[in-house]
Amino acid sequence: MSLKTQIEADIKKAMLAKQKDELKALRAIKSMIMLAETEKGAGGGVSADDEMKMLIKAVKQRKDSAAIYKEQGRDDLYEIEMAEVKVIEQYLPQQLSTEELRAELAKIIEQVGASSPKDMGKVMGMASKALAGKADGKSISTVVKEMLSNS
Repeated sequence: MSLKTQIEADIKKAMLAKQKDELKALRAIKSMIMLAETEKGAGGGVSADDEMKMLIKAVKQRKDSAAIYKEQGRDDLYEIEMAEVKVIEQYLPQQLSTEELRAELAKIIEQVGASSPKDMGKVMGMASKALAGKADGKSISTVVKEMLSNS
């Protein structure tokens, strides 16, 4: 089942259950997919990889907004953004724990032959592709920096 079909089915469920927050997040995802489908060169379809990238982007945007709202003491808006993050994350693969992330990055560092912080670019390029959807770029970057500076 495509993501769009799944989202449409979930929108119907959310409407019947009168879940406003979930409905808002689902409609936002559907809107992103429809925009991507109508973009020039998309050919009326969106690949699974592009869908994943859209979901990751949506989660990142909402987390960034939530951080700003938290900083400004707007807990009401913070809660709304975090509720949407939870809904969107349901459609992403299971996120790696810190230990799993370290293990995956250790393999990548070994493959690339990285030994110092100078090699971070090589590691990040490969890690970003390999771990797309499983971990966010910020946590990957933090762990890579730590691992390369300790070696």
